[in-house]
Amino acid sequence: MSFVVTEVPERERFEARTEAGETAGIVTYQLTGAIIAYTHTKVTPEFEGQGVGSALARAVMDDARARRRTVVPICPFLSGWLDRHPEYDDLVVRSTRKVK
Repeated sequence: MSFVVTEVPERERFEARTEAGETAGIVTYQLTGAIIAYTHTKVTPEFEGQGVGSALARAVMDDARARRRTVVPICPFLSGWLDRHPEYDDLVVRSTRKVK
């Protein structure tokens, strides 16, 4: 199944939809100037395990690159995805503070 990812700026999120228009997942964000913080990723239960999260992650990161934004990955899913996709390292700022 393929998904179309589009930004919905008035809701501060990106949405992945099926060809039938069903919402399969979302990534929410907060934008401040050229810095975008991705705050949460949610995949609709019936679409879990079908690549929705990865499609969203790739789309939001490609969008950030195209708009020359700096990414702050607050969302644990996106942060983990980025660990496996070093091709986006040049866009990402991560905290170096260790939690005790």
